[in-house]
Amino acid sequence: MTRKSTDRPILSPPKLFAIALTLLAMLAAPAWGQSRPEVRPKVGLVLSGGGAKGMAHVGVLRALEEMKVPVDLVVGTSAGSAVAALYASGMPVEEIERRFIELDWLSSFRDDPGRAYKPVRRKQDDWRLPLAPGLGVSMDGIRLGGGLVTGQNLGFILSELTRNAALVEDFDELSIPFRAVATDLETGVEVVIGSGDLAEAIRASMSIPGVYAPVERSGRLLVDGGVANNLPVSVARDMGADIIIAVDITDPLLTNEEMQEAFSVVGQLTTMMTRRNTDDQLARLTDSDILIRPDLEGHSSADFFDGPVLFELGATAAREHAVALNRLAVSGPAWQAWRDSVEGGMWQPGPIARIEFTQGDRLASEFLRERIHQQAGEPLDVEQLEDDLKRIYGLGYYETVSWSMRPSEEGSVLMVRAREKSWGPNYLSFGLNYEDNFDADTRFNLAAGLRMTELNQLGAEWQTALQLGTQPWVRTQWYQPLDYGYDRFAVLGVEYRQDDYSVYQDGERIAEIDVGFRQIDLAVGMELGRNGEVRLGYVRGLASVDDELGASVAPSSYVHQGYASVQLVHDSLSDTFYPKSGAFAGIRGRFERDGLGSDREFDSVTGMLLGTGTWGRFNLTGLAYTRQVVSGEPGIENAARLGGFRQLSAYAPGEITGNDAALLSAYARREFGGPVMPWFAGVGFETGNAWDTMDDVRWSGLVRSWSLFAGVNTFLGPVQLAGAYNNEDDWTAYLNIGFSFTQLFY
Repeated sequence: MTRKSTDRPILSPPKLFAIALTLLAMLAAPAWGQSRPEVRPKVGLVLSGGGAKGMAHVGVLRALEEMKVPVDLVVGTSAGSAVAALYASGMPVEEIERRFIELDWLSSFRDDPGRAYKPVRRKQDDWRLPLAPGLGVSMDGIRLGGGLVTGQNLGFILSELTRNAALVEDFDELSIPFRAVATDLETGVEVVIGSGDLAEAIRASMSIPGVYAPVERSGRLLVDGGVANNLPVSVARDMGADIIIAVDITDPLLTNEEMQEAFSVVGQLTTMMTRRNTDDQLARLTDSDILIRPDLEGHSSADFFDGPVLFELGATAAREHAVALNRLAVSGPAWQAWRDSVEGGMWQPGPIARIEFTQGDRLASEFLRERIHQQAGEPLDVEQLEDDLKRIYGLGYYETVSWSMRPSEEGSVLMVRAREKSWGPNYLSFGLNYEDNFDADTRFNLAAGLRMTELNQLGAEWQTALQLGTQPWVRTQWYQPLDYGYDRFAVLGVEYRQDDYSVYQDGERIAEIDVGFRQIDLAVGMELGRNGEVRLGYVRGLASVDDELGASVAPSSYVHQGYASVQLVHDSLSDTFYPKSGAFAGIRGRFERDGLGSDREFDSVTGMLLGTGTWGRFNLTGLAYTRQVVSGEPGIENAARLGGFRQLSAYAPGEITGNDAALLSAYARREFGGPVMPWFAGVGFETGNAWDTMDDVRWSGLVRSWSLFAGVNTFLGPVQLAGAYNNEDDWTAYLNIGFSFTQLFY
């Protein structure tokens, strides 16, 4: 009997190899319940320049997030650099959209932070010399700045937008690695910025030649990156991008039919420059890359108010590439992990360890320090800091005033930088005022001023101004701060002014007299808060009165003047000529005495209140003015005069004259047109009169004037055409350029 074997058959070599492979695969597989990491290409996002059209980039970002397409690096030029930097810093797309809509982008094209940030002493003369074109004067001649604007307000905008990344110096350490592209003004080659101050990098990339002054960085002058590389595909490729999503908003070239104006020709030349380098970069794209071109026909680089429309156009263009973009999409968990990593990079402000100041040599180091309210050990207060910097800039000494943050071993360091004007410290300004009632009462004056600043470590100034025309005027004065904070000051001035006045009797012009003043004055004062000032002064001078035409109403004579004065002013008006908010309050007492060198003895008080507010495009302004002689006889040279535009408009200039005067008026105005040069129309009501003494004041004696006016605001002030009607059935028309309510007081 044969015994049956119980041994298992021996496995063959092929079977053993298969089992080994299976075991190795099981060992290499992730643990149960874990998913295999998604392997995806490195995606680079490239955003071109294009001014306001750059807001279409934000819509592209929104679409990418809808499709769950993560971005590993981002590169931008000009407007594209601004969008790219904000996204790289971790700012959500919804927040970027909100910020872009709320921002006043037009303010980036002017440096003046607003009249509210100027000291009161500047406001006193700005109605006479409103035009400050940035002309510097030196022994070498007249010098200009590097652009129409220095980019001061643009710097504030960018610093505020990027404050969540203020401590990042290496742009690879942002939530998403980032590069900005600028152009070396000397060589014309591209400059790739990957470190430093993020706001400054964007500012350099956006510095349109001839519009914004170049940005100085590491010994180079940098301008808009669109000059060298408007669509920096090559930069993204050098950063390691496997696949590039390029968004091109470069303007197309115009046809012959479209080039009918000079501006269109200039625009064509600019487009040719950017279009050429853009086409070079487009040639670097491969079949794996994605090119998005939003349809922006009908929109220009200045359409800053079309944000929502531009957002949607960008998103629509991106969605048209959904098939290609979906290949780059990740799963829900992977997308959430990516979003968490991006938003986790948002900077949380902490206490300031210390504050460092960088400025020129013309002023003492305490000059800046005394004007910054931010203190070491306190959390960063961006609103207060920018308010302080705007007031420093409002002094007129600096080309730019900026802030940034940098890390240190002891904590966050606040850097305050003030760059002195390269074309300073002496500046020219100009002015023009014109008034014509079409009835032989015409006043036309041209003015020019030279302001020499930073004459010592405390910031002394010497200003000389000359006015030629129907009201000649010249004044030179020395302004000396008595401390670094400008809280206390002294002023020494010499002045000559002359005016011709018509003398009226029963509404008829009977004579013309010439009144001239020569004086020297000394005052000491103190600033009260941000918009107030008090001055104590002494004036010694000589007044002349001469008959020119008509009846003899005042014998030709010279009158010695000598008086003390006290003046208290609050001025928070938003604009010299066209205020939309703020208030003015001023009171001045004058005490003329024989013991002070005067031929007359009298006391007078002048007061003025002005308030204005705006609701939408509707503005309402109210004014109260009075001049009263409390005691004594002031003489004809010191008479109060009303009449003329906005001073009882239906009456001729100087038609209403007396020792005492009062004026009450209200104006309602509606604005029309666009933001660049709006025009306005409105109505006005004025009532008041002048009297020999206040004992003669009667409500029944008040005269009234109603007016209709329309005009347009210009760099010289409003140009206005008005018609006025009074309670005596008289009509008057006016053409006025450069009227300011504050000139009633000063």
